[in-house]
Amino acid sequence: MALAWALPSSASPFISSLQTRKQAYNFASSRNSFQRFVTRSSFSDSSAGLFLAAKHAVDSYVKSGMVIGLGSGHASALAIQYLGQQLRVGAIKDVTGIPTCVGSASEAAKAGIPLEQYNDSYKIDLAFDDADTMEEETLAAIIGRRKLQGDDSIIQEKIILEAADKLILIIKEKQFKGSVDGSIPVLIKSVNWLETAEEIDDLFLGDAEVWRRPAIGYAGPLGGDFPLVTKEGHNILDVIFTSPMESLVEVAKTLDQIDGVVEHGVIFRNPCTAIIASENGLQIVDNTIQMESSNL
Repeated sequence: MALAWALPSSASPFISSLQTRKQAYNFASSRNSFQRFVTRSSFSDSSAGLFLAAKHAVDSYVKSGMVIGLGSGHASALAIQYLGQQLRVGAIKDVTGIPTCVGSASEAAKAGIPLEQYNDSYKIDLAFDDADTMEEETLAAIIGRRKLQGDDSIIQEKIILEAADKLILIIKEKQFKGSVDGSIPVLIKSVNWLETAEEIDDLFLGDAEVWRRPAIGYAGPLGGDFPLVTKEGHNILDVIFTSPMESLVEVAKTLDQIDGVVEHGVIFRNPCTAIIASENGLQIVDNTIQMESSNL
């Protein structure tokens, strides 16, 4: 299982409450050829690799005068810190940051980046974010596996990422996979949440388990006495695929059709650029250009 926190592989408690209504979801997808660049610069640990990826995101894509969506996660924090350094030395000027979460707002404030809260009148030129995992063929990614802090919102994060003219996702090589497994966070209406959870469980019967995320500590599949309630008033289900999905994009489309589902952590954008950090350097994959691999 891709998650760092192990969960039991036993059948979900939702299964017995409904007759099986499992529906087939079509995983047929066309194979895309992306442009791939490789930078050769070896480093000994993943933190160094993520810093190089963060630096590349700023140096290669951020320009003076831009409005930038500031993502969450370790690599995004490094990119925010480096962007602040570039602003202080005058290499980049007149940048405005739109934070996607409490953590990115805090990092940006410390780095001296001017901030604005998002509203739909803003034109966001570029956004960068950490991806929890990514599907190689489509560059579809999962975000939102992390524990939410304060007023963090997966909904707000996705709105900002999807509003940007260009999206940069930073990821470690081991999380860039041909087939993705592990959890997808799914935001659902808290009213009648159990019916929604049962429907999701039936749809992916045998492929995934459904757990309601608790607000604190560890709880069972029902979320315990204190299930997490987002600032919008929704619950989060962690739909945990115990075997690789054939198509993350098709799973997302299936979730979109379920009554009670408000949003989920799958993001699929075109244009999108993935910066993949490995011990051997960076791989840059862009889904907007249909070319074969080349080296920088």
